[in-house]
Formats: sequence, structure tokens, C-alpha cells
Amino acid sequence: MSLPATVEELISIADSLNESSAAEILDSPRRERLQLLAEKSGINEWDLLEKIAAANTLPLHSQIEAGSSHAENIPTRMLSEYACLPMSIDPQAESIDLVTTWPPEAIMDQWVYALTGLRPRWSLGPSKKVLDAINQTFGVGSGSLESSELDLQTSEQEDDEDEDAAIIRFVNEVILQALADRATDIHFEPQKKSLTLRYRVDGHLIPIQVPENLIHFQDAIIARIKVMARLNISERRRPQDGRISFRGAKEPVDVRISTLPTMYGESLSLRLLNQDSGTVNIGDLGISQDIRDVIEPVLLKPHGIILVTGPTGSGKSTTLNAFIRKIRAPERRIVTIEDPIEYEVSGINQTQINNDIGLTFAQALRHVLRQDPDVIMVGEIRDTETASIAVRASLTGHLVLSTLHTNDAAGALARLIDMEIEPFLIASSVELVMAQRLVRRLCPVCAIKEVPNPTMLKACLAALDMDASVQGRIDTIAEPAGCEHCQNTGYRGRIGLFEAMRIEDSLNNLIVQRRSSREIRETAIRSGMRTLQACGWHHVENHRTSLEEIMRFAQEIGSEQ
Repeated sequence: MSLPATVEELISIADSLNESSAAEILDSPRRERLQLLAEKSGINEWDLLEKIAAANTLPLHSQIEAGSSHAENIPTRMLSEYACLPMSIDPQAESIDLVTTWPPEAIMDQWVYALTGLRPRWSLGPSKKVLDAINQTFGVGSGSLESSELDLQTSEQEDDEDEDAAIIRFVNEVILQALADRATDIHFEPQKKSLTLRYRVDGHLIPIQVPENLIHFQDAIIARIKVMARLNISERRRPQDGRISFRGAKEPVDVRISTLPTMYGESLSLRLLNQDSGTVNIGDLGISQDIRDVIEPVLLKPHGIILVTGPTGSGKSTTLNAFIRKIRAPERRIVTIEDPIEYEVSGINQTQINNDIGLTFAQALRHVLRQDPDVIMVGEIRDTETASIAVRASLTGHLVLSTLHTNDAAGALARLIDMEIEPFLIASSVELVMAQRLVRRLCPVCAIKEVPNPTMLKACLAALDMDASVQGRIDTIAEPAGCEHCQNTGYRGRIGLFEAMRIEDSLNNLIVQRRSSREIRETAIRSGMRTLQACGWHHVENHRTSLEEIMRFAQEIGSEQ
């Protein structure tokens, strides 16, 4: 068998394929064929590589190193399109070794020889490793912004068209790579002589390698994103907000755009909201059963206020979204007021505020109360007016769900008092306050278990403000190692830390007496509330996260307080 270039040849490699699937694979770009073949055939990618390599007598590479220095004469555009990477050069044999994801075509041999004067020797490698190595070596989307095209016989108009197409390809590749890396945000940050690109993955910012000539296309890239978001491209002095419905991925992705003028140009932040990832139920949040036993009865109440607190990026909106999904029913009319609407939920009425026309949270909440709602979700209580209306709504028979920016559950009560809400109204209306944080979850593939140092454990428990007696319950702890699955970070995904404070009689008296947050918190703990720190320790005991990650969180809490 030779190169799998026909439907019959492809089916002979993966006999689970049908003709239409095989044709679709062969019509797709080279860089996507192997992964698409694995998905459609249900066969492991490495097993497919072994079959293809054996049929074409090509060697296999399981480890692909980034940072190749043998590609000076080969346009990055070609390496990206053909999904190949030079590995080494043999001067005596006058040959160059290259790894690719699909058997090479004759034109690839011709180009390599024409550009380097060396005979190509090909090998096959896993698509993700090859493409990741190309991105790490030359930058994300580097092939799109190649300054010198292979065909030099073009007119000036054709050059402009090629540049426009290259910018479009580059922006699409940056977003697609961010989705592949599970990023939640993309940041384009102009500097004096460069344009920095960073992804936020699992709450941490990660610098992304970008093409060296990116600075020459900076204005065009910014303009392209603003056009996609239907923003005013001539307005560079004022911040703007927009939205893109990105269809380049397998599932539609909602991208929220924010521009901000800086010293060296406009800084762009893109928030990626995968619509399918928003379908989170309360069981998916990772809340332990004892805390769910506190939360779920309150969700079924006909009136009252439920508050979720935490800093920006702690998952408050996702939690409210899960609560709404839990309680929605045909006999309940649910209305939300959001800024912005992050996830669409069927069966409820969602409203987005618009400050430009005066539709604030408070203004929208007034009108929602005339809509005969049973449940109202307010994206955030930001001011006294919104807080006052929310309290009045809860006292007149509505269940109100909202968020506050406070460090812990007890702090939410003090914040409402700061907003000039009378303590007796708070005690009468607020039913539950839940605080939450997100910490990184250990990679299930590479996490290693170790016997902890007793002295270190004792110090950690003291930092977490926990009783030293729990030290005896732990024999081993899990630590990050780093592998291909987690991009060598040792972590993959995040897990929530929660504390749920039910407002009962013992706390009502303290609220009315305007007692401090510390006293309210201590009383809640004596009544059985599990703290954020205790929840973190529980995850350490069950090897879900590392002690280092929980200690980092404990330091953040300490600095906030």
C-alpha cells in the first residue's frame, strides 16, 4: 500500500469507516486528517499511525522536540500547512529529517529540496505533538503571517488580498488554539516593540509564543477582531465592548470582546464562553453532599435571598446558572437580569442590562417585579438601590438569587449593612450565603502520591486555621508531576471550594445587633459550617488537588483579610 490518497486505501487502514467519512477526511486539511480519522474510526491515533507507517515504511516518533533550528530556509507557512517540522540535518548524506502527521506528498519533497538543497527523510508523529511543537517553535498562527509567500509573481492587489486572508487565518488559529488549550480568556497586549499574547488557563495566565513579525500586523489584527465584533475600528480613544459568535470550532463559541486604550495601542481581552460548557448542573459543581444538604432545601423555598460571594473569576455565575437549572419547572416563572448573559438557559426569561440607555440592575429589577416572577436572578448586587429592591422583592414573596464581591460568607452580611440596608431586613430576607473559590485540580494522568512531612503538615494546618487532630487522617498526599495531558503543568481543570452559611436564629440575633463579621463567622462554624479552608483540606485528603495549591489559596485569603 502507498499513500492513503483514495477512499479505498483509507478504508483498508480503518475498516470501520464508510465511504462518506473517508472522503470527508481526504478533503480536510492535512494537519487535521489523522485526528479526524481517529475520531471517525474510533481507533486510537497511535494505532492508526503504526498502520500508516508500516504501509509506507516510515519510522515513527513518539517524542517531538520544539525549538528546531533547521527551518531557516523553509517558510513557516509551508511547515504549518503541511504540518511538518525539521528534526535534524545529516550533512554527509545531504539530507534533512522531518516529522509530519500524514504521509508526505510528492510536492512536499519538491519544496523541501528546492528550498534547502537537501533530500527529505520523513517520519510520522502524533498530530497534537507535531502541531504543538510547530506552535512552540514559531508561534501560534505563525504560518498565517508569513511575510514572504511561495509564489512571488503576484500583483500589489493580490498581495493585499493575501495579507487580509492571512490576518483572518491568524485570528481564527489563535482562538482555536485557545479552545484546544482550554483557555477562558485571550489577551492581546501591545508593548513598545512587540505584541504580547497570553491565555488564561485554569485561572493562570500563560504567555504564548507568537511570530516574530507579529508587530508588523498589530494594527491589522486589532482591526480584524473589532470588525468581527462590529465595533468602531476608527475609535481608538475610548473603551468598547462587543461580541462574536465564533463558528470555527466544533461547537459554537460566544466570544466577548473588550478594548482598552493603552500607551502603545489598544489592549484586547477576549472571554471565551462555550455554550455547551455552560450546561452545568448542581451535581457537576463538585459540592460535597453535606453542603448540598444545606443548599437544596433553601432553593425550594418560595421566598428569600440566596447570595453567592467570591472574587472575579471564582465561578459565581456558573453556580447561579446551576441553581437556576435545579429549580426551573413549568409552574415557576424565572426571570434573570445579567451583565452579560453568559449562558442561555431554556425555559426562563433572560434580560441583559444596558447602561447606555439607563437599563441598570436596579431599573431592570423594578420592571421585572411587574412581570409576575416567582424567581429572580440578579447578576450582581452593586449598589444600595439594587440591594434595597432585592430585599423588598424577597419580603414580598419572591426568591432572589444574586452575587456579591466579598471574601467569605460572613462578609456578605457586613457588605449589605455598608449598603445601608437595615440589619433587621437582612435577618428577615437573607436565607443562605455561599462563598466559593476555584483551585486547580491535579492531573489524573501524572499526579504522584508521596508521604508528607509531619512538620510541614502541622504548619499547613495552622495556616489553614484547622485543628491539628486531622493530621492523623492523612497518610499520603498527591503532588503535580507534569505530562503531555496537562501541558506539563501537573494540573488539568479546576475544582471548587465552598462554604455555605444558613442564616438561622443564632445568626439572626448577631445580625440585628450589628456584630462583626468575625463573630458571625465563628458562630456559624460552631453551628457546623465547613469553611473554605476545610473544604480545601478535604480535597487534599482525597488527592484531588495538591497541598501547594491549597496553601497558595490560604495565602490569598490571608492577604484579603
